[in-house]
Amino acid sequence: MRAPLTGVVPVPFPSRTQYVLEQLTHAVLTGRLPPGQPLVEAELAARFGVSKTPVREALKTLAGRGLVVMSEYKGATVRTVDTAMARSVYDVRLLLEPEALRRTVTAGAGLADAGEALERADAAADRAARSLANRDFHRALYLPCGNPLLTRMLDDLRDQAALVSTVAWEAVPSWEREAAEHRRILARALDGDADGAARLLHEHIEGFVRRAFPAEENEKGQVGRA
Repeated sequence: MRAPLTGVVPVPFPSRTQYVLEQLTHAVLTGRLPPGQPLVEAELAARFGVSKTPVREALKTLAGRGLVVMSEYKGATVRTVDTAMARSVYDVRLLLEPEALRRTVTAGAGLADAGEALERADAAADRAARSLANRDFHRALYLPCGNPLLTRMLDDLRDQAALVSTVAWEAVPSWEREAAEHRRILARALDGDADGAARLLHEHIEGFVRRAFPAEENEKGQVGRA
């Protein structure tokens, strides 16, 4: 397990809680705080130069997003990615995300942000940066769908999906294939083929699930292990 974050960082005003939340979210999604890492309030408060109150509030928010697990006896830890958790997240994505993209394309919405995310993904130096760019690419596809509730539902999943992809790529490095699929999805969407883009997106998500979470699991159900 990697060492916890070190060094004191000055916290800007006005929102200490928001600052701590953003820093912890990034640390979890980039793997600096890996799955299973204990999150000790006193240590994090010292790290960010704040009291334990904003740290506690940030951890509660992260627990609500599914990135942190809170235990009365063990305290807070970064959520461990297992097969059951990963499949549940991606099952919902399969149901919602292709339909959201279909609506985006039908509405003729702009997809410049999706193209920019692809460029960042291609230039990424590590799995964590690719995972964040991947998250932004998918959000750029569904954000203009025209249904705020559908957007919020997918937003609620995107941090967990990013955590899953970071862990999965470590076990099953399939990024090159998925990057090519991203380009085909975007090209079809830019051509105005709503049904074709939605179909490619469904196949893309389904293929990732099949590769990263094979039907045959090991005893611990860890991601990417047959």
